[in-house]
Order: sequence, then structure tokens, then C-alpha cells
Amino acid sequence: MELFTKRCKIRNFRPEDTENLYEVLSDAEVMKYIEPVFNMEKTADFIKNAGLCGLPLVYAVEFSETGKVIGHLIFHCYEKSDYEIGWVINKKYWGMGIADELTKGLIEYSKSLDIESLVIECDENQSASKHIALKNGFIYEGKTDNLEIYRLLL
Repeated sequence: MELFTKRCKIRNFRPEDTENLYEVLSDAEVMKYIEPVFNMEKTADFIKNAGLCGLPLVYAVEFSETGKVIGHLIFHCYEKSDYEIGWVINKKYWGMGIADELTKGLIEYSKSLDIESLVIECDENQSASKHIALKNGFIYEGKTDNLEIYRLLL
């Protein structure tokens, strides 16, 4: 995948992205509602197993101005012709509208494919993620464990 938004490039991961992604995934505040922080080895394994596999589950988010990977984007088949989307962004870039920009870009990209709907799963306490989902027309669908599910029909 190679997709451009106003300020970011969404692309396939490369092994050399490990250090930049580690900066994101090792931050306790970033990972608060996701899972325990990653060490460098776990970050490299994540890139290898989720980003460099045949059908990637995640993609690198590169800030166009600097060429630095500032996080990752979740984009993969969820059920049948539905896709899950999400993002994990370096906290230095929070509050800049990057997640909303990525969401809008994925919505447009998905419309060009045979995708029926997009799904965002987030912890019930992730107010920023819920705000982005609702702002972009996703509808609350329910809860599984502690994850709230929002869906956008395309």
C-alpha cells in the first residue's frame, strides 16, 4: 500500500523502521489502552509478523515533512468484506489532527475497493478514538469485552 494524506504517507513497513516505531510503542502513555509497552525486540517482531507478512495487518505512518515513521496504521480484513482501521501515533504528534486525517484518507481509499464497511475497535476509555469515529460518521455498534465497536457503511 502507498497512500498519501495531506501530511502523511502510509506505506509498507521496512525493517529499518524499527527504531522509530519503538519510540512510539515503548511509550506508556501511547500504549495505555492498547497493551503493555514494547521493547526493541518485540517492536522488530511486530513489524516482521504484522507488517512484513503476505497480507499486512499494519502499515507505517511516515510524516512527509521529515520522512520519519511516527506510528502505524491498522488496515486489514475484519469480517468478510469489512475492514478494521486504527492508528497508533507518537504522542509528539497528538492534537494535530493526524488520526482524523488518516481516517479520512482510509475512508476514501476504501471506497475505491470492494469494502462494505470499516470498523474501529477501541477501549471504552479512549475518548479521542471515539471522537474521531463519530466525527467521521461511524456508528456505535456495541461492546465486546472492554472494546467498543464503531462501524461505517460505505
